[in-house]
Amino acid sequence: MGSEIWVVVGGVFIAVVTVVGLIGALLVDRLSPERRRLERLSTAAGPGGTPQAHVSLSRDAEAAEARQFTRFVPKSPKEMGRLRRQFAKAGYQSYQAVAVYALAELFLPLLFGGIALAVFGFGSGVIIALVAAAVGYTLPSLYLGRTIAAYKKQIRNGLADALDLLIVCVEAGSGLDQAIIKATDELRVSYPALSNEFGLMTTEIRAGKPRLEAFRNLAERTKVDDVQSLVAMLVQTDRFGTSVAQALRTYADVLRTKRRQRAEEKAAKLGVKLVFPLVLCMFPALYVVTLGPAVLEMIRFFSSQGQ
Repeated sequence: MGSEIWVVVGGVFIAVVTVVGLIGALLVDRLSPERRRLERLSTAAGPGGTPQAHVSLSRDAEAAEARQFTRFVPKSPKEMGRLRRQFAKAGYQSYQAVAVYALAELFLPLLFGGIALAVFGFGSGVIIALVAAAVGYTLPSLYLGRTIAAYKKQIRNGLADALDLLIVCVEAGSGLDQAIIKATDELRVSYPALSNEFGLMTTEIRAGKPRLEAFRNLAERTKVDDVQSLVAMLVQTDRFGTSVAQALRTYADVLRTKRRQRAEEKAAKLGVKLVFPLVLCMFPALYVVTLGPAVLEMIRFFSSQGQ
């Protein structure tokens, strides 16, 4: 009977590992740079004809979609612009994200307040409903803030590796623009946030913006200190004509040092952060296990003495 259980457990383990491996292989194959290049080429030469016609059709579709979504958003143009800038910091460039956020701010307070009134009644549940409505109103902004923080963290962590890739491309003879395009394709799996920002910068350069302005837009859009310092260094390198590869190598070393220092800082803070789980969760259970038998023996002793 025991051997049969182990056979079943082993079979389940092998099946789970096989399924997870197949899913991972399919995802990696679909996100590979070669497949993306082939998809772009096939899309550009599709029913729309030339790549310019395809771009024009996609822009018209995006504009129509934007008008459709903004009809349902009760926001002023100034507020919509502010929300779009916030969502750009989180990596969302479409109107749908802004529309979903605005609708969530509108309907979540009603939903949470209605549930609180239905559970607690109209008499004693009014205050609870107001608190629940306030929580529902703040949830989208909290989620957006956490998403922006995670997006910035991914950019900050992947910048040193991206600079190493840029150094290899530049030293191999590519220009800085071609190196950025190559980094955009290669970083899409490991650091999608950084690849997305590099792709936007490449699109701006292709659209006719000067390279320095595209760099400054990258720094303004991400609001990451390391990216702003990198952009300032690239602007000065382009202005004074110094070696781009040497400047990138020096700054990549600085970024790796900063990343190691951040890891050491987190490791130093870990002991302090573990105090509260230990005191609140582990120590009470330890006291019950170690002192519980002695307390029970003392209770039995004193109860027998009282009799």
